[in-house]
Amino acid sequence: RKTNVSDVLNALTSVIAARRSADPDTSYVASLNAKGLNKILEKVGEEAVEAIIAAKDAESGNGSSKEVINEVADLVFHTLVMLDRLGISHNEVLDVLASRQGLSGLEEKASRNQ
Repeated sequence: RKTNVSDVLNALTSVIAARRSADPDTSYVASLNAKGLNKILEKVGEEAVEAIIAAKDAESGNGSSKEVINEVADLVFHTLVMLDRLGISHNEVLDVLASRQGLSGLEEKASRNQ
């Protein structure tokens, strides 16, 4: 099954935006926003650490790729909540990634330092 990343991200960000100001008692996104940016950032950091641990476990044979996939999905979700909170579109991130295509990683990194 082929998944279109843009379609998934567009749908997810629409849901996040719609739930941003919902009742915090019934919406996880609203509850994060009610607690403020620091709570959202805490969740992004927590999910990043969990993704790292899952990856290390998968490589060592103590975990699975499914766990890595689930943790990365959680990280992407919380990152999208953070971007929404800051008024930044995920499309801006995709545009930067697209602009980096065709550059080697070292060339791209050097271009950011100019």
